[in-house]
Parts: sequence; structure tokens; C-alpha cells
Amino acid sequence: MNYILFDGTVRNALLPFTFTRPVADIRMGILTIREKWEKHLGYTTTTLTEEYLMQKYPMVEMEENIMINASFLPTVDMVAMIQGLKENQAIFHGEEVIAFYTKDTQEEVDFDTYESIEYTENCLRLENTWDIFQKNDAAIREDFALLTEGRTSQPIPTSINTIAPENIFIEKGAKLEFVTLNASGGPIYIGKDTEIMENSVIRGPFALCEGAQVKLATKVYGATTVGPHSRIGGEVNNSVLFGYSNKGHDGFLGNSVLGEWCNLGADTNNSNLKNNYDEVKLWSYEKEGFAKTGTQFCGLMMGDHSKCGINTMFNTGTVVGVSTNIFGSGFPRNFVPSFSWGGASGFTTYITKKAFITAEIVMARRKVAFTPEDAAIMEHIFEETKKWRKE
Repeated sequence: MNYILFDGTVRNALLPFTFTRPVADIRMGILTIREKWEKHLGYTTTTLTEEYLMQKYPMVEMEENIMINASFLPTVDMVAMIQGLKENQAIFHGEEVIAFYTKDTQEEVDFDTYESIEYTENCLRLENTWDIFQKNDAAIREDFALLTEGRTSQPIPTSINTIAPENIFIEKGAKLEFVTLNASGGPIYIGKDTEIMENSVIRGPFALCEGAQVKLATKVYGATTVGPHSRIGGEVNNSVLFGYSNKGHDGFLGNSVLGEWCNLGADTNNSNLKNNYDEVKLWSYEKEGFAKTGTQFCGLMMGDHSKCGINTMFNTGTVVGVSTNIFGSGFPRNFVPSFSWGGASGFTTYITKKAFITAEIVMARRKVAFTPEDAAIMEHIFEETKKWRKE
């Protein structure tokens, strides 16, 4: 069977992270949503997403296809129902479609002609940007069980101070000595070829993905994911780094999400709680204004390829777009449009020619190419987000 992951109705609610990727390639827990589905299904998947992303994330459509809503995280029961779908059957969770079997073109789907099957079990669904960190606890636990079932961890080094070592799993090539791992509150997953430097203290749930690094004497609180080839230091609480991003120095990052290829300068701090303890409002790309989140704790949402200089301060509920460069004293405003250059004193446009040069240098350091497909995506984002910049 051919499985296709589609963005669904939440794509715009997940900006700025879905400017540069389909919903399926958001990381939450240990794995991306696509990786979760592929492990459960036993098949590779392709994607139905925005047209400007299709060159990099193409869709392969066959005579028979099962379309899966990428905002839903798979469960064993859900996958079994999907694998049992027949032609013109669809699975719904409330009003939202989870998956459907079709032989037709995907431009228009009339679900009135489908046999509806209700999925009534509890499941994780990604609907807002803050769900990425708020639901990360549950996502880490599910991925930990999926990845470690029937496997044996590498031995825990004798110098490690552990609490609940049965909830710790270490992959081959990981380096760690003289650190404290407390897995009593949730599992700790230490991926292949990672490093945790001395005197770091980590509480689970925690995921350190392949090739990632925890710097000296780092303090990490639960429900945190450090994506592949990322680095963290200082103090991190309930945050997700997608991959290839750096928060390598002292400073606080809490209740936050960083996309790929981000870099936070030394002593960068974000607020995750308002002084009056009020509900946090966050910039909404759908409403083109600030909207209530229903949550008291919310920090920084930073899109791919964005950077900030040393001693940067981010207010509670700050949204930073794609490919921004922030520096200087004071708090920048809590919505910084994509391709902005500046800080609290004001912003100018970060032209794509200069942004691409930086991206090429940054990615080459990790032996990753900045491709023509990447450039085309960034050009599209530059034009699409122009209305929010003061040219």
C-alpha cells in the first residue's frame, strides 16, 4: 500500500515551522512525525503539502493510496485501523479526518461518499505551535517505548549518578561521564554518537538525538528534546530543538521551540511566564494578530535559520520567523517577521542574497548542502512574508 502524509487543516497554525517543512517533518518526542508513522507502518511515506515545498518533499501517488493526516501521532490501534481500510472508507476523530483510502485525485475529496469509521481512543494531535513542547512529555514516552522495545541499552558508565536507571537507554557511540541522570519522572534516551559533558544534570523525560551534544554543567528539566546534531548549554526547560541548532552557552531557554539551523548567542534568555501570571498571547499567522494560547507558560518560537547575538532577551510568547538576525540591547518585539535584521531599536530587511551566503556557510560546517530547492523555498517565504516587514 502507498501511504501519503498530508498537512491537514493545522498547517497555518504551525507557522513559522511549516514555512520550511511539511507538518510530517516536525519533530516532537524523539522522532519526527514522519519517522513515527514509518516505524509503525513498516513503509516509507511521501507528502502532500504546499506547492512550493513539493520539489523538496514530493508526493508519490499510485493507483491505490491511503492518505494520513500528519497532525495525528500514530498509535498501535490507529495504525491497525488504517491498515485495514478499504476503498472509500475514512477514519475520523470527531470532525477531523485521520486517514482515508482512495483511488481518485486528491484535489477534491467528498467525504459524504465515504463510509465513516470513528476512532474513539485517546491520541496525540499537533494543533498549535505550543503543543510541540506541551505534548512533548507524552511524545517522548511513546517514542521511547517504540524505539527500545526488545532492545538492550549500552551499559551505563560507572561514573554516572543515576535515579531509575531502568528508564535510561543509551545507544552505541554515546559518550558521557560524571553526569547525573534522573529518570524517575520520565525516560531518558541518549542517541547514537551523542555526548553529555561532565557535571551536567538531566531530568527526564529527555531525548538527545543522534550526534547531539550537551555542554559542560548543563541543567536540563523534563520534557526536553535536543534534535540531531544540536547543542545545548546553560539551563533548558521543556523545550524542543528540531535539529542542527545551537543553544550552546549559559542562559535560559524554557517552554520554547527552535527550528533547524538556529543559533542563540551566549547568555541569551527568554521569559516563559508573564510578570502578572496572565495567559500568554502569541502571534497568529492565521489571524495576522496576537491570539490567546490558553497557557500560562510559553517562551520562544523560532523558525529555521534564525540567529540572535549575545545577551539577547526575548519576552514571554515571542515568535521569530525564518532567517532573522537579532542583536543589540533591549527586548525585540514579540513578533519578528521572517528575513528581519536588527533588534529592539528597529529592523531592516535581511535580503536573501546575504541570508543564503550565511546559510551555505553554516550548513557546510555540518557537511550539509544548501541546495537550489532550499533556495527556492526561502525565496518563496521571503515574498510571502513581505507584508509583515517594514521595507
